[in-house]
Amino acid sequence: MRYAFLEHDGPIAFAHRGGALGAPENTMTAFQRAVDVGYRYIETDVQATADGALLAFHDADLARVTGEPGRIARLPYQRVARARIHGTEPIPLLEDALGSFPDIRFNIDIKDRPAIGPLIRVLHRTQAWSRVCVTSFSTRRLARARAQAAVFTREPVCTALGPSGVAAVRIGGRAARIAASGVACAQIPHVLGPVPFATASFVAQAHAVGLAVHAWTVNGRAAMARVLDAGVDGVMTDDLEALREVMAGRGLWSAAGA
Repeated sequence: MRYAFLEHDGPIAFAHRGGALGAPENTMTAFQRAVDVGYRYIETDVQATADGALLAFHDADLARVTGEPGRIARLPYQRVARARIHGTEPIPLLEDALGSFPDIRFNIDIKDRPAIGPLIRVLHRTQAWSRVCVTSFSTRRLARARAQAAVFTREPVCTALGPSGVAAVRIGGRAARIAASGVACAQIPHVLGPVPFATASFVAQAHAVGLAVHAWTVNGRAAMARVLDAGVDGVMTDDLEALREVMAGRGLWSAAGA
């Protein structure tokens, strides 16, 4: 199956959380900076408030990046909207990000179950199905998202494997083929502790069952070179300039930034 999100010449460069080393993460400022640097793919996260507002936000609570208390799923949007990331940046609604950057493709990580329904409704309202990839660290959340998306669209929606699917690809064979059914890509850590995870052997096994492979979160230049040598189809980074330079040195940036 072909997915519009993955139609790209060469490895994809993803701005992780908009490029968290250069601007406050998951903010409109970060997203704009990524676009200005030349990125056309932005990775972000979603959480939903108690009244169903869908935020581009990573954590379950506000404390780490805003310094304020409160679990997002238990707070109304009116309360969350007053918080400021790093004291200056408002927390964006995903719908506003999609609307503000209509030519950008978004890789969206569902961080909690309450965000599933709001995400599907936002994608339906904006008709952004073809320019998103939906992922999660929960296989169950991904299954729910796929099922709910199927109610609203017949268009193939790019989704990634959950953890159990990634494990199946590592095993290979029939387990990998079953896990890959209806899924577009495997998005994996480039290392687990000191051990490389995004290896040439994993990439080969994923490609054998029709999956693209995207490695995260790759910030060192040596690590960027290693995963590109392994044949990954995408690299997620916080260091936008470093990845641009590494890819440009290999003649890949015109494709990544196109």
